[in-house]
Amino acid sequence: MINRDLIRTKIVQLTYAYYQNGNRNMETIEKELLFSLSKAYDLYNILLELIVAITKEERHRLEVATSRTKREGGKEPSPRFAYNKFAVQLEENKQLLEFMEVQKLRWEDHIDSVRKLCDQIEESQIYQEYMSLDETDYEIDRELWRKIYRTLIQDNADLDSVLEEKSLYWNDDKEIVDTFVLKTIKRFDPKNKSNQELLPEYQSQEDQEFAIKLFRSTILNADTYQRYMSETSKNWDFSRLAYMDIVIMQIAIAEIVNFPNIPISVTINEFVDLAKLYSTPKSGGYINGMLDAIAHYLVQTGKVMKAVKG
Repeated sequence: MINRDLIRTKIVQLTYAYYQNGNRNMETIEKELLFSLSKAYDLYNILLELIVAITKEERHRLEVATSRTKREGGKEPSPRFAYNKFAVQLEENKQLLEFMEVQKLRWEDHIDSVRKLCDQIEESQIYQEYMSLDETDYEIDRELWRKIYRTLIQDNADLDSVLEEKSLYWNDDKEIVDTFVLKTIKRFDPKNKSNQELLPEYQSQEDQEFAIKLFRSTILNADTYQRYMSETSKNWDFSRLAYMDIVIMQIAIAEIVNFPNIPISVTINEFVDLAKLYSTPKSGGYINGMLDAIAHYLVQTGKVMKAVKG
């Protein structure tokens, strides 16, 4: 699940902190890097468990409504959503059950937030249309949850507040973790039953090694990389750079120099996007130009053996 986009984001955050907070112990920061990445994987599982928590609350509501109907008469409520086929399969998932056994965050401790989400779901047009169907199947049930997640969970300020209270890491992680949750929902297959595989923490050992190597290269070769910046900034006003811009370019140069299989254009695009997110409004364009000039310099001087566009 942890991909290179998330790794780059974490390294930008922690490299900036490394220089700002006075703690220059690289081993400590490396541990913090791996810990913060593991917290992103925790969030992935917790957001999947939220679907289960909502389903359990809906089941409780169904029981209450059914009891009332039996006492007072009238049409019995539909169990369709409370026993949604995808949600039931997720509830029984062995990997998720194992994870939640050791997890401190329990949605039962935030039942008001779960109930509020249930109310929002029941009031939504998505839910109303689903409940009005004459019949349903697994694919419809699964797609319903993808729609609910995209419209009511993905950008939910109340939910974000609950998660932020539990971990400061999760405030920055949720946007990218949401994409992994949606990908997981889409991948679920009823044939796999409770053995459906969730996304692994890392796609490969190579990605974890990428994280450590990129961070170490950034710190250990800082003077060299900053020299590359100054040597190629003759046509640029270096004083315009925010400190975060320097950090972002330093990491980008580390990636260009140390990872021959990653195209220069990919690296530049990734770090320009991070500059837009973490630095000033003008940083994206400025860093794009600077990194392009640095890349040409590195290729022309033989320091990097890659193709560079332009």
